[in-house]
Amino acid sequence: MALPIVSIPMKKTKKPSLVLTLSAAGLLIAVGSTAYWLLTQGQPLWRDLPAGANIIPQDAVFAVSLTTDPKQWQKLHEFGTKETQAELEKNLVQLRDRFLTSNGYDFEKDIQPWVGDEVTLAILAPEPSKPQIKPVASNQDVASNDQSMVMVLPVKNPEIAKSIWTQPKALKQGKWISRTYQGLDIKQTDGQAGESLSATLIDGHLLVITDNAKTTERAIDAYKSKATLATTGGFAENISKIASYHPFAQFYINVPTAAKIATASPNRHLPAQVLAQLQNNQGLAGTITLEPEGISLKGVSWLNPNSQRVLTVENQAGKMQNRLPAETLMMLSGGNLQRLWGDYVLTSQGNPLSPIAPEQLRSGVKSLTNLDLDQDLLSWMKGEFSVSVIPSNPKDGSPEDFRAGLVFMVQASDRKLAEASLQKLDDVMKNQYQFQIQPRTVAGQPVVNWIAPFGTLTATHGWLDQDTAFLSLGAPVMDKIFPKPNNTLASTVPFQQTVPTELNPNNGQFFLDVERTMKNFPIPPLFPNQKTLLAATRSIGVTAAVSDNRSTRYDIFFALKKANDSVIPNKSNNAAPTPNITQSP
Repeated sequence: MALPIVSIPMKKTKKPSLVLTLSAAGLLIAVGSTAYWLLTQGQPLWRDLPAGANIIPQDAVFAVSLTTDPKQWQKLHEFGTKETQAELEKNLVQLRDRFLTSNGYDFEKDIQPWVGDEVTLAILAPEPSKPQIKPVASNQDVASNDQSMVMVLPVKNPEIAKSIWTQPKALKQGKWISRTYQGLDIKQTDGQAGESLSATLIDGHLLVITDNAKTTERAIDAYKSKATLATTGGFAENISKIASYHPFAQFYINVPTAAKIATASPNRHLPAQVLAQLQNNQGLAGTITLEPEGISLKGVSWLNPNSQRVLTVENQAGKMQNRLPAETLMMLSGGNLQRLWGDYVLTSQGNPLSPIAPEQLRSGVKSLTNLDLDQDLLSWMKGEFSVSVIPSNPKDGSPEDFRAGLVFMVQASDRKLAEASLQKLDDVMKNQYQFQIQPRTVAGQPVVNWIAPFGTLTATHGWLDQDTAFLSLGAPVMDKIFPKPNNTLASTVPFQQTVPTELNPNNGQFFLDVERTMKNFPIPPLFPNQKTLLAATRSIGVTAAVSDNRSTRYDIFFALKKANDSVIPNKSNNAAPTPNITQSP
C-alpha cells in the first residue's frame, strides 16, 4: 500500500507557538471525531483552499485551519476519554491564550462576532538570509526567532472588525505602535520578537496576526507578489481533491522545506542523496471532518511539478480481505510488493530517519536464509499482497491463553520462480536450522510444515489457489484461511464501518481492531501519548490509491469511543461547556 514514508521532525525551539500548534494539530489529526460530508461539486476552486492561502508565504513549513463553529467542537467533545479530552483542551487553551487572552482579548466577546468559518495558523521557515543553526551547545539553545507563526482570521462582519482594529485594547504591559508597510497599516506591540504581537488588515476581509513585525512584512510581501500557498506548485489542484463541505480542520506540510530544516540539525543530518530525493516531493495535505462514529481524514501527497520522478498508476488491491477470517485483528494489503519496495528504497536508502534501512533488511535476509531479497523473493512478488494477524483461539478465549499467527499472502507473477525460491527456503530451514520439513495435505491441497527441533509447529506455507502463495508463522491458523473462510474479514461490521470505500479501485488497505489488539498484545511505543490515544480508539481503517502520475490519495477513518460522561469544567464558572476554541478561561 502506498503510504507516506517521509517523516521529517521539526527543529526544536524554545518558542511556544511552534510547539503548541504542532501538538494541537497532531492531537486533532490523531484523536478527533467527525460527521461526514460529501465532496462539494462544481464549486469555484478558491473555495476549497484554507483561509489565508493567498497570504501565507510559500515557504510555510506547516499550516492548519480549524473551524470556529461551536457545534463542531461540541461533536468533538462527544468522543474519546477524559484523558484525551483533557490533553486536547490543555493545548487549545494554551494556544488561545498565546494570541488572545494574554493581550486582553476574549474570543467569544471580541473575535467570534466578526470572524469567519475558520482560522488558519502557519509556521514559516527561517528566512534564507539568516543562519538556520547557530554555534550553540544543543538544540534547546537554538534562537527562537528562527521560526515564526502567522494566524489568518477571515472577516465576515467588517463593521465590528473595523471597530476592534481601529481601537485596540490597552495592553497590560507595553503599548501599541502603528506604522505602514507597502501601503498597509500595521499595529504591533513593543515586546521582543517571538513574544510580541503584530497585525494588519488586508483588503478589509483578512486579519493577519503574527508573533513579530518582520513576519507580518513577509506575509504582506507574499500577498503582494502572489508568492503564497495558493500559487505553490500543485497546492490548489491537490487540495481540491480532498475538499469537504464545512470541514473540521485542514492541514498542509511542505515536505522539501521541512527536509531542509531537518538536515540543518547536527543531530538529525540527512545525507545529500536523501535530501535530493525528498526534493521530488512537494506536499502532504489532509482534510478532517466529523462523523457520528469517529474522525474521517482525506489525505493527498504530491510530487514537485518540476521533478523527473513520476508515479505508476496501478491500483490492483482489494481481494485479500476476502481471503481472511472474520476474527482477523490486523491486515495490511497492497497492490504490488515489488514496486512498493522499490519506492521505499528510493527515499529510504541512506536515510537515518527510515524505520528500517533497506541495506540492513537485505543483509538480514541473506544472513538468515542465504536468499537474495530482490532476486529470490521480490522478483516474483509483483501482485497483491497482505500481512495479517489472526488469533488461533476462539474470540471468547482468555488473554492468558491468547495465541495468534502472522500470515503473509502474495499473488505470484511467476509461480515456477516462486516454487524454486520456496524450495530453497525449505532446504535452508532443514540444513541450517535442523527443522523437519513435513509435506501435508489440507482440504485436498498440498502444504509444507516447518517443525522445530523440539517438535513444535513453527510455520506452514503453500498455495491458496493457482497463483496466491501464503506463509503462516507462529500459532497454527491453517484451518482459518484454508479452505477459504465462509465469514471473511470483508464481511464484518467493524471492517465495513471503518475501512473507507470511496477510493475504488485502490492500491491497498489497512485495518486494525485496536480494542481487541490492545487487550491481547503489548503494543510498542511509536508516538507520544500513544496509550492514551489508543485507549480512545475502537478501530482504524486506511485506503490508498494512486490518483495520477503525480499524486496519491489516502482515506483514513478512526472509529472512536464515546465519552458522554467526560466533562471538562469551565474555568470561569461551574458550568460544563463545550471545549472549543471559542471558550474563555
